[in-house]
Amino acid sequence: PPPEATPATHAPPAPPPPDAAPPAAPPATDPVPAAEGQPVHTTPEADATAEAEKTEEIDDPSRPGIQVEEIDDFGKALENWEAKSKAVKEGDVVTGRVLKVLEKEVIVDVGYKSEGVIDIAEFRAVDGKLDVNAGDEVDVLLEKTEDSDGYVVLSKEKAERLKVWDVVETAYDKGEAIIGRVVDRIKGGLKVDIGLPAFLPGSLVDIRPVRNLESLIGHEFRMRVIKVNKRRGNIVLSRKAVLEVENAAKKEKTLAELEEGKILRGIVKNLTEYGAFIDLGGIDGLLHITDVSLGRINHPSEKFQIGDELDVIVLKFDRERERVSLGFKQLQEDPWENAPAKYPPHSRIRGKVVSLTDYGAFVEVEEGIEGLIHVSEMSWTKRVKHPSK
Repeated sequence: PPPEATPATHAPPAPPPPDAAPPAAPPATDPVPAAEGQPVHTTPEADATAEAEKTEEIDDPSRPGIQVEEIDDFGKALENWEAKSKAVKEGDVVTGRVLKVLEKEVIVDVGYKSEGVIDIAEFRAVDGKLDVNAGDEVDVLLEKTEDSDGYVVLSKEKAERLKVWDVVETAYDKGEAIIGRVVDRIKGGLKVDIGLPAFLPGSLVDIRPVRNLESLIGHEFRMRVIKVNKRRGNIVLSRKAVLEVENAAKKEKTLAELEEGKILRGIVKNLTEYGAFIDLGGIDGLLHITDVSLGRINHPSEKFQIGDELDVIVLKFDRERERVSLGFKQLQEDPWENAPAKYPPHSRIRGKVVSLTDYGAFVEVEEGIEGLIHVSEMSWTKRVKHPSK
């Protein structure tokens, strides 16, 4: 019978002799694809080779994927965006583009890392009409780079004020005139709107004193800035300074032509209770209320308004004192020339009572013609003591 088999045993390998060479490293081979769900085992040499291939793929323009130029362009764009964001700082006036108009706010892009928000009320005109659309460019003041919601805080109104301040300061430095609109009568003068509230002292409204400053409300004038205090927000104007310069040449020419009896074209400059001041070109003439109309008037405003143009005749001229008295009714046809034919005796006419006295009533039948009803001619049956009775 065959001998019984003995169990196989494996003895541990004998250690190499001290002078033996180290075993050679196995050749580098491509990693074998692992089954799905199994890890891939690679060697350091294989990883280095794969990284080199990726670098070659990026550097090789013939291969698809990310190109070097694209990376460079993105880097430059990023640098430009960061530089622009750093250049925008609080307190600057920048130009932004309207992205969206909401119910209560307007979203504006100023090139910062986040958009800005402006109250929609700042885009409404005086009549309440909304004047903004998506895509519009607007100048805004960057008040704060970020609020609690992450938006940039902007203001269109404050930017406009700063721009007006620049205009005002430039006009003040160069002595140039600016245009303003009188909006109210205040203590000592007038309140003027030049884009900012300004003060026009009453003594500097005109070359001659103006008694009725309220009549100038709503009118626009050219004025010179004579004082500026930006810290306090004070602007003082002078219309007189502008008029003195403008009228210097006109005045010399007008004075040379002025003479009594001459008819001139003028502009109503101011209205008072006793008459109207007419600008004749560098010099003003007074049209007294008694020389305005052939009939009775209580105030020159019943006939004229500031800014009206009219022909007047020079009644009196004092060259030394430079005072001119003018007439307007003298240029109208005298109604008394045709009165006898128009109002014969015993004709019945209709008129308006314009004045009462102790002895009778004055009745106006047409402008320039008045008749007297004596108190004794008022009643057949009563003894009238006064026309008012």
